Amino acid sequence: MAKKFPLHPAHPERVCWGCDKYCPAGSLQCGNGSGRTQHPAEVLGDDWYLHGDWGLDVPEENPAGVSGKR
Repeated sequence: MAKKFPLHPAHPERVCWGCDKYCPAGSLQCGNGSGRTQHPAEVLGDDWYLHGDWGLDVPEENPAGVSGKR
């Protein structure tokens, strides 16, 4: 089973997010010659998972405290 992908990691700049290994930025194990892959939050902002289909199990959030009762 793959590791659960974090929505808001504390220090995303310290990790490569390119595969399920989540290697430290200074010792990548992929060996494909590429650099560190950024976390989507670094590129798209904190609400990155709300836009598009990422295939993640994201819990439903109550936006701005809006109640479903009227």
